[in-house]
Amino acid sequence: MKLTVSRKSLLNSLGLSTRFTTLKAQLPILGNVLLEGKNNKLNVSATNLEMSVSDSIAAKIEEEGRITVPSKAFYEVVSNLTSENVDLNSEKEQLTIKCAGFSSRVMGIDATDFPLVPMSVGSASIKIKGGVLASSLPSVIYAISSDETRPTLTGVLITFSDKLLTLVATDGYRLSKYLIPSGFKVSDFKFILPKGILSELARVNKEDEVQLEYKKEDKQVVFQIGSTFLSSRVIEGEFPNYEKIIPSKEMLKLNVDRGDLLQSVKLASVFARDASNVIKFMVSEKTLRFLSESSQLGSQENTIDAKIEANDSGVFGDSGEFIIAFNCKYVEDFLNSCDGDSIEIKFNDPNSPGVFTDPKEVNLLHLIMPVRLQ
Repeated sequence: MKLTVSRKSLLNSLGLSTRFTTLKAQLPILGNVLLEGKNNKLNVSATNLEMSVSDSIAAKIEEEGRITVPSKAFYEVVSNLTSENVDLNSEKEQLTIKCAGFSSRVMGIDATDFPLVPMSVGSASIKIKGGVLASSLPSVIYAISSDETRPTLTGVLITFSDKLLTLVATDGYRLSKYLIPSGFKVSDFKFILPKGILSELARVNKEDEVQLEYKKEDKQVVFQIGSTFLSSRVIEGEFPNYEKIIPSKEMLKLNVDRGDLLQSVKLASVFARDASNVIKFMVSEKTLRFLSESSQLGSQENTIDAKIEANDSGVFGDSGEFIIAFNCKYVEDFLNSCDGDSIEIKFNDPNSPGVFTDPKEVNLLHLIMPVRLQ
């Protein structure tokens, strides 16, 4: 292989592909990127066997060929060059990198053993606007579980129908659901995708169009964004029946300023760290109080204004307050994911999940399970 390529384009491709490599001692080639020069293009590919990427950039090809080289080292070399173009020349298992005033030889691995990476989507692929993914995925990804003993919770359930595209993530303590009106002419189908590939899709430019193909037999999903192809294995297993835990009614509805709520939760969290991050929401007819206690630091209490609607005056009980407790980290995560000025919260009883919504984002629903109080 012998070619000349734009340093900037090469660096962008390597920045993407490096995130798809892995250093596994038994398979050293997975720590490499595959460089393949043909048809006036340089294809840069990488895979960790669970997900893969292939990106094509324009190149002046003198001799076609392919080689794999260590991803991190190659990226660091290219990122520190200053020339506009870079010359690449491979002979056997060695890649020569040249530009003005610089020459380097990098030892690689023959490309024969590099796993196959998808580089196409079928004619029946589904088209999605990049802006849809960029705005919706960050609203659910943070609710994904990190518990590998429950694999289906370590990804997002994605459901397609002719009316809606639905994204759902839960870790068993909170749940985010995002509805996207679609109009797709497809039969209903669903799959669970891991966090890694979704984080990449969340980076897609709003102007880009994303094409998606679900290869059910291969248990794989392939995405095309321009000249870039991303693929991922789906997570096998049955996603929990989340619909049954979504409350169908509420006894209390609050509307509060998002900034005030976030500040109050952060203040309460200082004293809640020694108490499993538990803070109490104490709702009266006119105000919302927050209480957190620490055996080491002491306690704190703060109050904010809230618009409160009660469907039953008995909800406040003899004490005159409705009391429910949450993990402050979960509440803060939700508030940090919102853009609106206000937040709407619905409660049913102290043992039912709180429903948190952003009136500015009507398609998003977030549930947080309460902490049971003694």
